[in-house]
Amino acid sequence: MIAFAFELTHRDGAARRGRMTTPHGTVETPAFMPVGTQGAVKAVTPDELSSCGTQIVLANTYHLHVRPGHDLIRDLGGLHRFMNWNGPILTDSGGFQAFSMKGLTKLDEDGVTFRSHLDGSILRLTPESSMEIQTALGSDVAMVLDHCPSLPATREALEQASARTTRWARRSRDAYRGPGIPFGIVQGGTDETLRERSAAELAELDFPGYAIGGVSVGEPPEAIARVARFTAARLPETRPRYLMGVGRPEDLVEAVAGGVDLFDCVMPTRNARNGTLFTSQGKINIKREQYRSDPRPLDPACPCETCTQYSRAYLRHLFVSNEILASRLNTLHNLSYYMGLMTALREAIAAGSLGAFREAFLAPR
Repeated sequence: MIAFAFELTHRDGAARRGRMTTPHGTVETPAFMPVGTQGAVKAVTPDELSSCGTQIVLANTYHLHVRPGHDLIRDLGGLHRFMNWNGPILTDSGGFQAFSMKGLTKLDEDGVTFRSHLDGSILRLTPESSMEIQTALGSDVAMVLDHCPSLPATREALEQASARTTRWARRSRDAYRGPGIPFGIVQGGTDETLRERSAAELAELDFPGYAIGGVSVGEPPEAIARVARFTAARLPETRPRYLMGVGRPEDLVEAVAGGVDLFDCVMPTRNARNGTLFTSQGKINIKREQYRSDPRPLDPACPCETCTQYSRAYLRHLFVSNEILASRLNTLHNLSYYMGLMTALREAIAAGSLGAFREAFLAPR
């Protein structure tokens, strides 16, 4: 089996271009991971994901544990075979569900108790059981179980969550027996002192990679950019850095400029299903009446199937008619846009022109 490795190939200021090698393939960074929570990126097939330029996808420990069950997936050959995706997979630990499933979770020092969103049954997730589930899934990157606090939060609450995350990270690292590698997760809210402490504590645990968690949970974009840049600068230089759950294109560009390597978010796929499409000219709401008879491609600069074969008028018709094809074509485009943005960022870093790219991209349109 191919061992995990990460190497930096280019630098441009704080920004980095690199290469992450996993048991299921190589990821050129910076890279964006489409979210396949339940073992599928909604509305598209694995082949279509590849055609968009996807290198790595994300799946979720909690959801796959609830349905169909990690033992079943393991017995059927692991998650890669189960979902017919041959590339790398990163699995989230369930920590974000402890934050997001308000009223259905109870957290204590040992772990998290969930009330299943499907049938109300009681489920227990600890650092050890989360790693056991991810081992059964066979993911290439397994995230440690963390305590992601809600914002706004008192400094005391942020400090308690950050300290617990470190304790859980140690337990997760010691329990992991999977084929891939574990990533630690930095917490601390928007408090730079806590972020610095969390990063230092996790660095001492010597994880193969590190994530910046607890952002994009209610902060303004300026705070997201500040926390990402501050935290990235305090993580080991030779390890990949992953900003969890951040997905606005502007936020991705800012975070890459600040030294982040990996991203995930539901934004491109969820927005696609809701009719909001990202283009080189800005966002388009395809539901609008102004596109009813528009013969132009969605984005003339985009080489995806949606843009090369269909008009805006047809895409609007599909959406307002509630045709399933609308979700597929919109998702294909949005994912192609995001993967194209990542390619452009990698090329700009290699050329030493990221500053000019960032300035042009963030300029008012």
